[in-house]
Amino acid sequence: MKKEKINSPEAPDAVGSYPHARRVGPLLFLSGIGPRLKDGKGIPGLKRDAWGNFLEFDFEAQVHSVFRNVRAVLEASGARWDDLVDITVFLVDMKRDFTTFNRIYAEYFGANQPCRTTVEVKSLPTPIAIELKCIAYINEASSQDG
Repeated sequence: MKKEKINSPEAPDAVGSYPHARRVGPLLFLSGIGPRLKDGKGIPGLKRDAWGNFLEFDFEAQVHSVFRNVRAVLEASGARWDDLVDITVFLVDMKRDFTTFNRIYAEYFGANQPCRTTVEVKSLPTPIAIELKCIAYINEASSQDG
């Protein structure tokens, strides 16, 4: 079975030595995708002072950005949003962010409702508040239909 590494020119570079996604047959496994902007241009909704203290924090902006980044990786892989079948959500503050995430998530996932697990983590590799780990199933017939 063919195994293909995929990197999207539209998504931010990985923070380690791994691809954005890996396709194995009809399954597509996305590496952890965060809300960072392409080319190291920061994190939406986050501004910090010279000492690293938060000046501004907008979790909603990070959620919308992480979904844009996931979509970019899916498209670079020949997949569509509706091909997502499983999502693991990592939040650094469950109490603060879970309700907001659920509201925005519902906007993006109307009819297509992948399985989902949400966990709180102490921290992520960069100063982001959310990261997604996704699996998609690419049906060759439907991906050729557009």
